[in-house]
Amino acid sequence: QVQLVESGGGLVQAGDSLRLSCAVSGSTLSPYAMAWFRQAPGKGREFVARINWNRGSIYYTDSVKGRFTISRDTAKNTVYLQMNTLKPEDTAVYYCALQRDSGTFDITSHFQYDYWGQGTQVTVSS
Repeated sequence: QVQLVESGGGLVQAGDSLRLSCAVSGSTLSPYAMAWFRQAPGKGREFVARINWNRGSIYYTDSVKGRFTISRDTAKNTVYLQMNTLKPEDTAVYYCALQRDSGTFDITSHFQYDYWGQGTQVTVSS
């Protein structure tokens, strides 16, 4: 049973930084890719960033480019999201997601991913 466990959320002020972690367990195979999504109150789940596990290719949504950095530690089976210069509009529950196999149709769609973490709250005050 694959499990994803996020950590690192919290309450910060605008301009501060946070680092989210997502640890993967229960799988004998490396994922094809992992991603971060977020969901603000009353809104749909939004793609934030993605990293291909082996090749390391990285993609970001425009609103976080230059502020957020996704990375992974293959030895620890963990993906990170370093978030700098946080803004109130970054407030959301952040979820990590795992794509098990190749066969990519839309990296920004939550349907692309096979497993999800439980989410971690990030709140940015102004």
